[in-house]
Amino acid sequence: MRPKAHQTLNLKLLIVAVLVAFFLLFVLRSNFSTSSTSSQDHLSPSSQSLSQPKTWSEINKDCSLTCTKIPPSLSQALIHYSTSSITPQQTLKEISVSARVLEKRSPCNFLVFGLGHDSLMWSALNHGGRTIFLEEDEAWIEQIRRRFPTLESYHVSYDSKVNEAENLMEVGRGSPECTALGDPRYSICQLALKGLPSEVYETKWDLIMVDAPTGYHDEAPGRMTAIYTAGMMARNREGGGETDVFVHDVNRVVEDKFSNAFLCDKYMIQQEGRLRHFTIPSHRDGAFDRPFCPL
Repeated sequence: MRPKAHQTLNLKLLIVAVLVAFFLLFVLRSNFSTSSTSSQDHLSPSSQSLSQPKTWSEINKDCSLTCTKIPPSLSQALIHYSTSSITPQQTLKEISVSARVLEKRSPCNFLVFGLGHDSLMWSALNHGGRTIFLEEDEAWIEQIRRRFPTLESYHVSYDSKVNEAENLMEVGRGSPECTALGDPRYSICQLALKGLPSEVYETKWDLIMVDAPTGYHDEAPGRMTAIYTAGMMARNREGGGETDVFVHDVNRVVEDKFSNAFLCDKYMIQQEGRLRHFTIPSHRDGAFDRPFCPL
């Protein structure tokens, strides 16, 4: 999730354009509220009492004081991405896939495996929702927190390694406990992440992005357990509905094989570059006989 330092002008323009769109939305909403207040001022007291509640003018007055300002998080994101020469490691087209889903579903609950220079963007695009970042490197968390203290992030320890991926794949496919529906923290499957903060397990996630932990060398933790756990959280979603799950770096063997096996290739609805987008339905919606993956 920690990107390489390179300049991508088109990507910066996309980020700035999206954030400017948020700004315009707030301005338009403010103008609408102001015009509503003006029209109410021209009504007679009796008309006002009949057409609107007594507190209507008070609500508009409060809104006129607050709706003219964009939230600090959006201001910070606009300034940061307008002035920074460091851009996210995902490409313009890859980011656009997740951004379109966020446009439809935000404000929502968004879980991101990884913390990096794109984290402020994801949080801003999910304005009004809750975005949590899970990161393996404690020193990196502290560095990002000093720069962006509003981001909600937690340290996660992984006990897996990329060179164990083949054995973990066999365990996941061959063990009934790994395909059984349930909360990952209580699972006996070796692939399930059990040491995450309680709020991660207890939140109904609308979007999950797997862009960490490190997975580009044999001794790195790899994303085997993160991909598996994301899929089980989606299946275990209470109240029905679907979870959009994104996996980055699917050009690598682990991300490719584990996303197809445990998020299911038939749940995949799009691949753009190195990013795959899966839509996984809840398996707790009464269809308890639903197979782990569609047949």
